[in-house]
Amino acid sequence: MARQPDDKAAAKFSSDDSALVRELALLLDETSLTEIEIERAGFRLRVARNISVAATMPMPVAAAAHAVPVAAAAVAPAASAPDMSKHPGAVTSPMVGTAYWAPEPGAKPFIEVGTKVSVGQTLLIIEAMKTMNQIPSPRAGTVTQILVEDGQPVEYGEPLVIIE
Repeated sequence: MARQPDDKAAAKFSSDDSALVRELALLLDETSLTEIEIERAGFRLRVARNISVAATMPMPVAAAAHAVPVAAAAVAPAASAPDMSKHPGAVTSPMVGTAYWAPEPGAKPFIEVGTKVSVGQTLLIIEAMKTMNQIPSPRAGTVTQILVEDGQPVEYGEPLVIIE
């Protein structure tokens, strides 16, 4: 059974814990969470963000109606493009994350098109859950294509590089 705050507790909350409410609201914004709930000494506080899906629906529908000719044109070339994941020299992503070409911003990329690589050489890095994972070359050869952009999100099994 939830305890109902009395008037004295409500008055104490409004003066003492307003900073806590502001702090939790800022934390919601920083972390993109939709709600936070804490409990201290029998006092429970829940801060939630109101997400309105209905308010955002008309805009994408209207934008999509205008984009139909463009979308149809974009699908046609993609349908004729070969599936690079089936390429015998494709190196696919072993995880979901964000691909980076270099060990740090502004640094020289690990590889470029035309780079000769050996087995085990780092091709790129995939960041997953704040961990930088080096992606090694499974074979020796020459990099003929880099299929992802620097900083691009990648999916498991997505082709990253073609080595021939």
